[in-house]
Amino acid sequence: MYLREGERLSLETLMYGLLLASGNDAALAVAGHCAGSVDVFVEEMNRTAARLGMTGTKFLNPSGLTEEGHMSTALDMAKLAAACMREERIAKIVATRSVTVGGRTFTNHNKLLWRYDGCVGMKTGYTERAGRTLISCARRDGRLLVAVTLNAPDDWNDHTKMLDYGFSAYTEAVLSQEGTVQARQPVLGSLLSFVTVEERDTLRYPLKEGEEVRREVSLVRWTQAPVIRGQTAGTITFYLNDRVIGKCPLVYGDTVQANVVRERNFLQRFIKPFKF
Repeated sequence: MYLREGERLSLETLMYGLLLASGNDAALAVAGHCAGSVDVFVEEMNRTAARLGMTGTKFLNPSGLTEEGHMSTALDMAKLAAACMREERIAKIVATRSVTVGGRTFTNHNKLLWRYDGCVGMKTGYTERAGRTLISCARRDGRLLVAVTLNAPDDWNDHTKMLDYGFSAYTEAVLSQEGTVQARQPVLGSLLSFVTVEERDTLRYPLKEGEEVRREVSLVRWTQAPVIRGQTAGTITFYLNDRVIGKCPLVYGDTVQANVVRERNFLQRFIKPFKF
């Protein structure tokens, strides 16, 4: 970004300079501002990587420039890209072709934004040791695909073929749908005999032709009033070839109050014959 000492820029401007112009100076400025120091920010980067399951990644700086021991993998970068695309403000920036903000004009280095139908990001990169690296994202018919290549001299064409293959070979299956009633569970201690149990989240997963998903429902047979709507009742676990591909919490669809009078009367009837 060619930042100059003493100038004041918004964080938004720095993020455009970081993600569109690959500004390494912007990476340092953002890290220092957000965490107080670059070292503290890098520590938070590694904690975030661990939380996302990026087991092959170790960050030593915020820019990605060569440093002994600084490393990642294509799979880890795909996990990071998916997480970034869930952040609305980041997704907006990486999909921007060009913009003028904070007195600077930036043009995205990602040529696929112009070349590939449905491309919505994400990031180019290059160092002598890593070679040409590219993370691309494309959305069609509600499906979002992420492609990653490392040290790929022909990455524009590689990603075009990878994304084409992904869209043609896979269909998006709906594993769970928010609000779908999974069961009616008996309730003890209430005037209502049953409470609905619903799927909390909508989960989708790409499947190739012939692939089948197995589901296991973990749910107790009954519950004791009171019951609160939205309270966790169980879980559905989805498997593909014995590998877990998703989990959906099951929640109660209604609030059910306890019937204290009924419980007391029941206990009185039960205990009375044994009085002496």
